[in-house]
Amino acid sequence: MSASFSSRVMGAAPRVLVVDGSKVVRQLIARVLKAELPEAEVIGCGTGAEAHELLDGGAFDFITIALRLPDMDGLELARHVRESAAQVYVPIVVVSGDVDDRLHRRTLGEHVTDYFDKSLGFQALAEFIRGYVRPQDQAEGDVLYVEDSRVVALATRRILEKHGLTVHHVVSVEDALALLDTAKARGAVGADIVLTDVSLKGELTGGDLLERIRRDYGYGKGRLPVLVMTGDENPVNQAALLRAGANDLVEKPIEEKLLMTKLLFQLRVSRHLREHDEAA
Repeated sequence: MSASFSSRVMGAAPRVLVVDGSKVVRQLIARVLKAELPEAEVIGCGTGAEAHELLDGGAFDFITIALRLPDMDGLELARHVRESAAQVYVPIVVVSGDVDDRLHRRTLGEHVTDYFDKSLGFQALAEFIRGYVRPQDQAEGDVLYVEDSRVVALATRRILEKHGLTVHHVVSVEDALALLDTAKARGAVGADIVLTDVSLKGELTGGDLLERIRRDYGYGKGRLPVLVMTGDENPVNQAALLRAGANDLVEKPIEEKLLMTKLLFQLRVSRHLREHDEAA
């Protein structure tokens, strides 16, 4: 899922292509996108054939594709985009309402940049897309970062701190659990988000940490988001992490823009959910 972004993203108004068989869905996505990105040009179409014609007519900065299209599979369309020599690299995000049932059971491969679970709502989708085409330079939040490689930890920590995040780095799950225990004793969570490698040198893995956070501490995805970094491209193993409660995965080697897009998105969604719960 590594990404290399078009230079158009940093300059001209972004062009977004929304491919979905439902006219209502296309209109909803376009409406919230225009609210979040007033300068964006949002173009919608209902079939893969229409998308082919639009793609042949010019480059886009971002494409959303439904898994099920009237005339083809959404991943087939993604493959067509990737194989088009005239199309510069464009982030392709699959927007699906049945992520667990279908998407995570198959290999996304190199054609799809990312996925978005439609159940989070179209407002969240707009923020997600904005994170790609207009990423924030600065952010606020405490990151509990679990990584046992000193070299990787130094590089990643610099990325996070450059964007204004406060990083609490530990080298093992045991150290992370100790930090969470101390915070819980004070009536706090201990972090706004957890970023952990799945493979660690201690007795416990990132998967074990994820299980403890969801089961023992009882922190849901909104209360304490968890991003898991993994070099394992096996979709079965990735699906297991997502079913265990990971908010999202970040494939290694880490690409800065993709990492920050995912992390900042999870922070925004978590903050929104907490504010909603406090207001209820």
